[in-house]
This record gives sequence, structure tokens and C-alpha cells, in this order.
Amino acid sequence: MGIKLLPGVHAPHRKNTADMEPVRMPPPAVVKIPMSMNIGRPATPIVKPGQKVAVGEKIGEAGGFVSSPIFASVSGTVKKIEDVLLFHGGTCPAVVIESDGEQTLFEGLQAPEVTDFDSFINAVAASGVVGLGGAGFPTAVKLKADPAKVDFICVNGAECEPYITADTRTMLDNSERLVKGMRMLYDYYKPEHVWIGIEDNKPKAISRLKELAARIDGVDVYPLPAMYPQGGEKVLIHNITGRVVPEGKLPLDVGCIVVNPTTLVTIVRFIETGMPLVEKVLTVDGSAIKNPQNVIVPIGTSLRDVAEFTGGFREPPKKIIMGGPMMGIAVPGLDEVVIKNTNALLFLNAKDAVLPEPTPCIKCGRCIAHCPLHLMPADIETAFQMNKPEDLKALKVNLCMECGCCSYICPARRPLVQTNKLAKGVLNAYNAKLKADAEKKAAKEAAGKEASA
Repeated sequence: MGIKLLPGVHAPHRKNTADMEPVRMPPPAVVKIPMSMNIGRPATPIVKPGQKVAVGEKIGEAGGFVSSPIFASVSGTVKKIEDVLLFHGGTCPAVVIESDGEQTLFEGLQAPEVTDFDSFINAVAASGVVGLGGAGFPTAVKLKADPAKVDFICVNGAECEPYITADTRTMLDNSERLVKGMRMLYDYYKPEHVWIGIEDNKPKAISRLKELAARIDGVDVYPLPAMYPQGGEKVLIHNITGRVVPEGKLPLDVGCIVVNPTTLVTIVRFIETGMPLVEKVLTVDGSAIKNPQNVIVPIGTSLRDVAEFTGGFREPPKKIIMGGPMMGIAVPGLDEVVIKNTNALLFLNAKDAVLPEPTPCIKCGRCIAHCPLHLMPADIETAFQMNKPEDLKALKVNLCMECGCCSYICPARRPLVQTNKLAKGVLNAYNAKLKADAEKKAAKEAAGKEASA
């Protein structure tokens, strides 16, 4: 162990719902299930309006290798297929299902036969699972790695964002399935070790999983100090294994795979029962919600229906965030729906929602001292403001994981992480132009040589 941990910030934990077992929400009257719920290509709808569907029935076929199938989360009738505006500005088709309230299971559900590595990967792909910790990358694509290249597997149980306790509940309520999944990973990849990294503000989860993992060789719990962003993929890998993921590389390039505990439990449940990903455990919290709690919600449920199930609002929400307050996405309103990688809904009142006005940088260096990847956010901001893409490249802005530590710790309340995101766009456009110019020059030179010949 003896690894020097990467820096971060001590954000308030606010794990108000950690001891609350999830409550299952009854099916809403209508669900709207987008066909784009993962990084990569959206799924293609395979149902038609008027068609009867059951829970677990496939309604969207994966649109390619980096894609994932989608399943009905309620039983009922397909009302329509319509284009929906996603919170990031894109559009995709969505299957709207009118629930019959029965939650009838699809008759074709069958546990897959998993006997080796290939059948394991096929089962993961068929389950519809994506990274459920937030990123939404199709898990089968991530796990389809050469086992010989995998030294360590890290299960990311850090759950370092304030408020969120959905993974904590998974680790407590589905601990045996979780450890079974870790054992599967150890058996199929034969790594040096399978670790589950858990922040030390979750002592019950650490104790429970240590007890279960002690029975299995090669599987263990790795307690970590509670510091944000402990759950960042590159941070977790370094803090457990000591390895550094270089710019532009993936965890597999340093012999590591990282998987979320809820993702792993969902895979095991599918292998045991044949039930694909159709629902999510969400933490519902924030200063505007009346009764913070953890809820099991059918995918495609509107935020309005979730809020009403928990008892409604103590005051009108000024800001609604899907995810945590550090890296979550503020959404336009209550008509947005729960998707595969939604792990929390935060409803904030006006006091908590209004950001302070930024003041001039005082050159204190806190943003640099607390950046887990040792970047220089203040200098990146200057390079962005002066439109110097060469400087942005030298400052390694594309390494930024957008965790928000810089903005959080800044006494001048500079919008540093927001600027980093914009700066990435400037640098990527600059790189694309350089590439296009080089290709144009090469084509011109080739044409000249051909003409002279």
C-alpha cells in the first residue's frame, strides 16, 4: 500500500440516505424510454405503436459494437415512438409505453448459459448494461479485453459525490451478488487481484464486503480516505495500484479494468435470472425535496413522477440535477426521464441553486494544489481567454476529468471547470484543423508528384 494518494477536496458528504433501504416505486402511467442511453450509437426501436410489451422484453436493438440493447421497464402498450430532445442537446427516438400497472414479466426471459469467457461477454452484452456510475459506456465493450493484458480489476465503490448513496445501498443490499461478480471477474481474467475500493465513510459496506471477500482468494476490499474525486477512474486506479493512465490512454493500457458495483450486480442478476437492465436505484435528495430517500425506479420514468412518489417538494426546486452536485447535469425540468446511468436526482432550492458571482483571480494556487491530475486551471483559463490553442495543448487540458475540484476550491469562485470544458472544444477544433491542413497539403504534394511524373 504506501502509495502517495492524489489530491482532491473535502466536499461535505451529505449522505443523508445511506441507511435508507430503497423503496420500490409502482409503475407510472407512462414511461418514455430514449434509445440513446449510452456513449456510442443509439439503439434502434424494434417495436411498433399498438404493440403489447412486457417487463424485460427487448424494444431496442443495439445500434453497433459500441451500443447496447434496451428493454421495456413496464408492461403495457406502445403508445408511440417519438423524437425527444436529450439534456445534452441531441435528439433520438424514444419508445413511449402506456403501463397497464401489472408489471407482467416477458415470457421469453431466460438465464443465459455462461460457461467461459466468451459466453460471459455475450451475456454482459445481452443484459443491456452500461457503466451505471455515470459514464454510460457499454460494459461489454469495456470487458471484451484480452485477459492476458489485465493485471488488476478495480470495482469502484468509492461513491465520492455528495448526497449519492445508490451504490452504497447496492453494496449493502446486494453484497453477496457483488462478491459473486468479483469472483467471476477473477475467474475469467485471472488478474493479480480484484479490489473493491470503498471510501472510509462507508464502514458498514467495508465491514460486510470484507467478511464475504475473505472467503475468496484474489478478491479483497481496499478502504480509501473519503476525499473527492476518489471515484474518478484515473484517481481510483492510481490510489489502489499506483499506476498512471497517460493522456489519451485507457485503463487497459496500464493493465486495469474499472467497473461500477451496481453494474456488476446487474450483470450477475441477469446471469442468474435472465432479467436485463430495466430499473435503477436512485438517491432522491436536495433542499427542495420533502422526503429524501432511495427509490427503485423503472427506466423511462419522468422526474415529476419520481418526485411525486417521494412526497413532492417542500418548496419549488430552482435547479434539478441528474447525478451529483459536482459532476451531475442540470436539466431543464421535470419532464426529463430516468435513464440507465441515472444514479441520483437532486432538487435544490433557490438558496442552494444560485452560484456566487466570480471575482478576479487572486493567484493563490489552490486550484493547482487540489487538482487530482496536477493541471494548472488558472493558466488554462488565461490561455482560453487569449485563444491560444498551442498553450492549451501544452497545459494538457484534455487530461481534465471535469471533476470540478478547481471551481469548488477557488476562493474567487472562478468558473474554472466550465472553462476547461470550453477549452477542450477549442483545442479539439484546432487539432482537427491541423489534421485537415496536413491532409490537404499531402494530397497537393501527391498530385504534384503525379503530374511531374
